[in-house]
Amino acid sequence: MINAIINGSIKNRFMVLVATLIVAVAGIWSYQNTYLDAIPDLSDVQVIIFTKYPGQAPQVVEDQVTYPLTTAMLSVPRSKTVRGYSFFGFSFVYIIFEDGTDMYWARSRVLESLNFVNSKLPNGVTPTLGPDATGVGWVYEYALVDKSGQHDLSQLRSIQDWYLRYPLQTVDGVSEVASVGGYVKQYQVEVDPNALQAYGISLNKVKQAIKRSNNDVGGRLIERAETEYMVRGLGYIRSLDDLNSIPVAVDSNGTPIRLKDIANVQTGPELRRGVVELNGEGEVVGGVVIMRYGENALSTIEGVRKKLDELKKGLPEGVEIVPVYDRGHLIERAVASLNEALLQELAVVSLVVILFLLHVRSALVAIITLPMGILMAFIVMKWQGLNANIMSLGGIAITIGTMVDGAIVMVENAHKHLAQATKEKGAKLSDNERWTTIAAASRDVGPALFFSLLIITVSFLPIFTMQAQEGRMFSPLAFTASYAMAAAAILAVTLVPVMMGYFIRGKVISEKENPINRVMHTMHTPALRLAMRWRKVTVLLALCLILLTVYPFSKLGSEFMPPLDEGDLLYMPITFPGISITKAKEVLQQTDKILKTFPEVHHVFGKVGRAETATDSAPLSMIETTIRLKPKEDWPDPNKTTQQLTAEMDRAIQFPGLTNAWTMPIKTRLDMLSTGIKTPVGIKVSGPDLNKLQVLSGQIERAMKTLPETISAFGDRAVGGYYLDVDINRATASRYGLTTGDVQDVIQTAIGGMNVTETVEGLERYPVNVRYPRELRDDVENLKRVLISTPTGSQIPLVQIADLTYRRGPPVIKSENSRPNAWVYVDISSSDIGGFVDKAKKVLAAQVDIPAGYTIVWSGQFEYMERAAKRLQLVVPATLMIIFILLYLNFRNLLEPIIVMLALPFAVIGGIWMLYFNDYNLSVAVYAGFIALAGMAAEIGVLVLSFIDMEIATRRTKSTQPLTRGELIQACQQATSKRVRPVVMTAVSTMAGLIPIMLSSGTGSDVTHRIAAPMLGGMLTVLILNLLVLPVIYSFVLQYQEQKT
Repeated sequence: MINAIINGSIKNRFMVLVATLIVAVAGIWSYQNTYLDAIPDLSDVQVIIFTKYPGQAPQVVEDQVTYPLTTAMLSVPRSKTVRGYSFFGFSFVYIIFEDGTDMYWARSRVLESLNFVNSKLPNGVTPTLGPDATGVGWVYEYALVDKSGQHDLSQLRSIQDWYLRYPLQTVDGVSEVASVGGYVKQYQVEVDPNALQAYGISLNKVKQAIKRSNNDVGGRLIERAETEYMVRGLGYIRSLDDLNSIPVAVDSNGTPIRLKDIANVQTGPELRRGVVELNGEGEVVGGVVIMRYGENALSTIEGVRKKLDELKKGLPEGVEIVPVYDRGHLIERAVASLNEALLQELAVVSLVVILFLLHVRSALVAIITLPMGILMAFIVMKWQGLNANIMSLGGIAITIGTMVDGAIVMVENAHKHLAQATKEKGAKLSDNERWTTIAAASRDVGPALFFSLLIITVSFLPIFTMQAQEGRMFSPLAFTASYAMAAAAILAVTLVPVMMGYFIRGKVISEKENPINRVMHTMHTPALRLAMRWRKVTVLLALCLILLTVYPFSKLGSEFMPPLDEGDLLYMPITFPGISITKAKEVLQQTDKILKTFPEVHHVFGKVGRAETATDSAPLSMIETTIRLKPKEDWPDPNKTTQQLTAEMDRAIQFPGLTNAWTMPIKTRLDMLSTGIKTPVGIKVSGPDLNKLQVLSGQIERAMKTLPETISAFGDRAVGGYYLDVDINRATASRYGLTTGDVQDVIQTAIGGMNVTETVEGLERYPVNVRYPRELRDDVENLKRVLISTPTGSQIPLVQIADLTYRRGPPVIKSENSRPNAWVYVDISSSDIGGFVDKAKKVLAAQVDIPAGYTIVWSGQFEYMERAAKRLQLVVPATLMIIFILLYLNFRNLLEPIIVMLALPFAVIGGIWMLYFNDYNLSVAVYAGFIALAGMAAEIGVLVLSFIDMEIATRRTKSTQPLTRGELIQACQQATSKRVRPVVMTAVSTMAGLIPIMLSSGTGSDVTHRIAAPMLGGMLTVLILNLLVLPVIYSFVLQYQEQKT
């Protein structure tokens, strides 16, 4: 079939060229319109349910909101984890779905379940779905700053909420714009309980009066003088005066009692759960732009930048917008770095081909197939919806050297056939004769080449079967590498024969005249002759080399994924629970000020608490400081690594009660939304009793700190929060005719404060809050004297019907699949996560006794690593079997595929030693490199055996007797020596393509180095051993076959 395709292509060469032109145009269009991002979206398909329950403690939120929601969501189809968080006043429920679930299908199923559970929730509590965004949705953050001092934080927050936020949400690709920091303006009605008692007015009546005094209504239409007038009654509250003049009741003389007679009305800040700070200079207001699922990150960011430039013109004088996090820079750096590596590879591979052939027009055949293959890969990428990112472009990058293999071998074989045909004729070939010779040369090696390139394509199958985060990370690499290799295979039997016919003309320098080839033969021929002379010793030495590789392999550590240097750092210390927002703000400013003193730092943007979005569930005890670093060339010491800088920063910030953790923005968001754990290693303890969970997490924390690799360990204080409990005496309350609900209304409204309505001031909306004055609720003694209205009209102090007690309780309640959890976060200095966890498990078993009913799960990156290892144990053998079947289809016997498969251990030798010398750990990236290497190693083996088979076939046609042992050894030696050039060219072009990746230092190089290292080292040993050991092994097999015949 392959030969028929080659003949058809040469026969219809004009149509092949037209098709090539069409594909090139389509490829260029696809390249220009492919979405760009830094890394693939690694986050799980998830739906967030966010519920506000203002003023309620975490235990109340858990019992009344989170638990009913989580139990209902457990039955949602295709959901694999339901994670609940109960905070003060908020509930978050994360439903994480299985891979491949459509985001919008998942959202619709969650909505169905919400309809069922709504009736079980408290009155007035309405759960809402979070934005249709993912863990990498936070693409842009900015701060609003006024250095002139003309605008306070509440005015800046109003500008963010009502001037910037909604226009930014109109940008294509933006799902939500969240505000954080500053103060939300609030109308505060501080009711005097003594005045209420004097006038006999209940608190509920005050709330109703305010609600009734804040509304616009319509009165339909009236017609006058042939004109239609719409009737409306204007009644919105627009100022403090409007509030002050609201009548609440009338006294016995008919005199109205206005709100100002019983309350102090003022503007002030609403209760806030988030603060942002810039460079240690003080509070600012921030905005977070969250990108919609599946959108083009770079074009979304560019749209946001453009919109902000437009909006800047309308800002009040003195107010500035300062970008504090812009993923566009990371995307631009990552793509530019890989584009540069791709161009370098194209240049290096082209140079290698020219040097080996010393015929530029022949080299052009191979050189032109490269961009064509890449453009064909981009067509499929665009059709499939794959982003161009460091992984998808990396897939093309690692295969560039291999993509030219087909063209190299075809051209080299065409040179030999043309030289032989010219020699036999004794004159220059005619045009028809030349095309006939080209066709014969192509058919000679075409089928073997096609199958060997197909083997490389198939070798990426294990990566496609990876699941969850590792699958999402490396599947784009596997897709693009497969597309590029499939394109190379198709081009090798269609376009390459046609181009050879047009380009291989004029004087072609013979192999003997090429100085590089002469050096190559001078080195290889004596070595092969020696190996053939001492065949058993050669095989024994090869086995010894494989056994020696056990030593470096035993020294390799393991990790899930090499760290991707994003160019920004995230400092995420944890404080003890129960910290006040005032103290948290103080700590935030102090740490930011220290970080800003480092000369490598461009700016520091700190956040404590949460932004106003369902995608942020940070408590007040969690600080998130984004550290934007200057370009490396601007550092005092450009050779300093990010890890060294992080260590210096860690030493500079050592505060009591502060547990440091250093990571990167994208990685952290992914980890926190996938597993909830932000450190490399996490331990989840689950069980029914929060007090016992706290004891266990404390024991585990202390056990982890005994390990030398532990930088920090922090266990959740499951009952570390501070509570003031009002225990209502039901019997006493009932004597006054009061239910617990009557008393709780006063606790909720008078003490806690309740937003009863909202003012409408043009486009702006501000809450109106009713509560008692601060002096009546700032300590326990005052709270005891809070007055409760009885049905008889009298008022009694709270202390008469309730006890007020300080207690410890949960600051946050975490649950996974409806079981309460306490988590231990462990940050480690070693990158060998697997080795650390092995030691940690032994320490844990020795020092911590886990009671019945409680379970421990190791999480964080370790969770991913274990899952990937289990999957690869199944899939790698299956892939080797597929490679074997393809080899069988090519050779049509069992022995030769088995011999080719022996090339794989040779590949492992170089790969492991390369990892050892570079001090790389085993990781999913390294496994991806070895998987790619398997197909490439098989390709070299196929070429060597194919050339030996051709030589043996030629000798058998000339002899009627079975070949002797000496003739077989001579045939193996001569075939390998004669065809050393195409074998070396294919291997060297592959290695030359990998060198620019190994030398690159741009964004994403940490990951691509780990993929390229085993491939580069493996190809070197495969080349040497396949040219020396494989012919020896095959000679034994041929000798055995001849003896049998």
